[in-house]
Amino acid sequence: MRDKILRRSFLAGAGLALIAAVAGCATSDQLDSQPSFYMNLAKTGKPVDAAAAASLLSDYRTARGLPAVSIDDTLTRLAQDQANAMARADNLSHEVGGRNFMARIKASGYDAARAVENVGAGYHTLAEAFSGWRDSPSHNKNMLEPGVTRMGIATANAPNSKYKVYWALILAQPDTAGR
Repeated sequence: MRDKILRRSFLAGAGLALIAAVAGCATSDQLDSQPSFYMNLAKTGKPVDAAAAASLLSDYRTARGLPAVSIDDTLTRLAQDQANAMARADNLSHEVGGRNFMARIKASGYDAARAVENVGAGYHTLAEAFSGWRDSPSHNKNMLEPGVTRMGIATANAPNSKYKVYWALILAQPDTAGR
């Protein structure tokens, strides 16, 4: 009788261990799929998730009574060009390549009533970039620019740079008056 009880206890314990192991696998899979704003872009080499950035920035703006922003293909291309130029030059600047931000906007043909740009380097996640810009008075002012409704954001990886990732964010209000 005693052997029968020990065998049942052993089998029950083994069954619980198997269930725990299977549950543990599911938990580790869930941990691997973290929100994209926490993804380490320096390690993955992936680009920033523009939709997650637009959502994060829109929530921040609307909580302060400002309009949400949506992704604009032209602004995204301009942001990508800027991030790539900074990564190639390994230089954090609005004027990489000899043209300032307003000259780049005008040369693109984008008709903006107003436009602002944030650049950054060394932020490995969207959450870090957003927090860094939010905590910088001049960058935060740009993120809270009244009237802007369109955005483009991009990253460029620079694995040999001390920064690893360069960022560019452009916010604009299209000129609907057609100046």
